[in-house]
Amino acid sequence: MNEPARGNLVLIGYRGSGKTTVGREAARRLGYALVDTDERIVAQAGMAIAEIFDVEKEAGFRKREARVVRAVMAGDRQVISMGGGAILQADNVACMRERGFVVWLKAPAEVLWERIEADSGTAANRPALTSLGGLDEIRSVLGARAAKYKRAAHTCVDASMAVGAVVDAVIAAYAPGR
Repeated sequence: MNEPARGNLVLIGYRGSGKTTVGREAARRLGYALVDTDERIVAQAGMAIAEIFDVEKEAGFRKREARVVRAVMAGDRQVISMGGGAILQADNVACMRERGFVVWLKAPAEVLWERIEADSGTAANRPALTSLGGLDEIRSVLGARAAKYKRAAHTCVDASMAVGAVVDAVIAAYAPGR
């Protein structure tokens, strides 16, 4: 395998894995800009992700997401928080791996559920991904996506640790010896 590009630090994982929180601190420590692809999509669309799913369905959202991923990945020396489903499109994954070092923030479904429940903004602004809801939905979607996260990532970090420890591990993987 070719040595990954390290210009961008790309964080992937399920909602609640800490991509934005870890990304914010990693960006601060590295002196990089933080880019959140979901925030970009919302800003460009002028509506919440759940609304985009209602109006344009998942296919419309994924088209918007692919455009944002390509645009964001053209930059350099950024910490990029990818939407949880960005790994569903092979072109997104190829772009991420070509222009960045991809870290999967992996946490058990129970940890993700606790975090999502504690963050009212996540629940209000994110669409249901199945008819199951709650912990059962997380288990189902995470089970379906886990292999894709693994293939997309250059490395995996246990995101169930405290934020500072996760950031330390991410930066150690991204910039060895830093």
